[in-house]
Amino acid sequence: MAENGFLQAAWFLLIGVLLVGYAILDGFDLGVGMQHLTTARTDDERRILMNSIGPVWDGNEVWLITAGGALFAAFPKVYATVFSGFYLALMLVLAALILRAVSLEFRSKERGRAWRTTWDVAFCVGSLLPAVLFGVAIGNVMRGVPLDGQGDYAGTFTGLLSPFALCVGLLSAAMFLMQGSTWLLNKTEGAVRDRARRTANLGMAATLVLWVVVTAWSRSEAPALWDGFGFIPAWLVPVAVVAALLAFPVLIRRGRVVAAFAASSAAIAAMVATLGIGLWPNLVPARDQGVSLAVSTTASSDLTLTVMLIITVVGFPFVLAYTAWIYRTFRGPVHLDEHSY
Repeated sequence: MAENGFLQAAWFLLIGVLLVGYAILDGFDLGVGMQHLTTARTDDERRILMNSIGPVWDGNEVWLITAGGALFAAFPKVYATVFSGFYLALMLVLAALILRAVSLEFRSKERGRAWRTTWDVAFCVGSLLPAVLFGVAIGNVMRGVPLDGQGDYAGTFTGLLSPFALCVGLLSAAMFLMQGSTWLLNKTEGAVRDRARRTANLGMAATLVLWVVVTAWSRSEAPALWDGFGFIPAWLVPVAVVAALLAFPVLIRRGRVVAAFAASSAAIAAMVATLGIGLWPNLVPARDQGVSLAVSTTASSDLTLTVMLIITVVGFPFVLAYTAWIYRTFRGPVHLDEHSY
């Protein structure tokens, strides 16, 4: 077990950064898929939506895999408890992500209407389900997970589906819908872009309303989270959420779609940061009489954390540079050709 508080805090922060990266990047992938049947209405329009994420979607999902790997290496007890306790939910997420990937690859292999409609529905469902379930998982972490005296999961799958957790799931879906719509404003033209603009504003409004509802509800469902906001600077983070969301429709109206995407991304990052402030020093709070999984009691050895931190410091700039290069290479609106999905 680690004894160095700096290393423990550094890995708590780094895992948060990885989750932010996933929520921002794969968040717009999922958001695009969620509106696949509404924003796009013709075959070509649906191909445009798929190709808007075609060059980047698989790379975006790597952020989730990396976050899971980092959790396994830095906080193995947390990894074991979360993955065993949320096993069925995680299998549903995995199945949905597989269905979504298969839909992207298979949809345009045949020209039949029934074939393409089937994969269109699969792509939409495969995007919506993970968006909701990720939020449900976060909602359960917020309110506390039923753990026994050894810190092992002591609940059931149905126990995860509390009204509060489902509300957080809706917040997650609305947030990703906003993010995906803003991405489409940068990647589409004409009627599709007009529909995406309306969906973006709808997604922002739903995100703001659900954020306020979840925040107010957490006073009774997750009161321990409020302990982290006993000092005034911590309140700058949730204020940043509201500021970014309120700036979003103004930027959309002015046609500053890149800035709007930045505002949407900033709101997502601030939401994750707000959660992190509330959770610290725990990674998974226990509900009722269980033993919480704290950073200090679940961290790997100092040697493990040190070696991993060195690798991260050396390698992470290359990941960011490569990601920036990919997005720069495939910037601009989508135009279909013989190589398109």
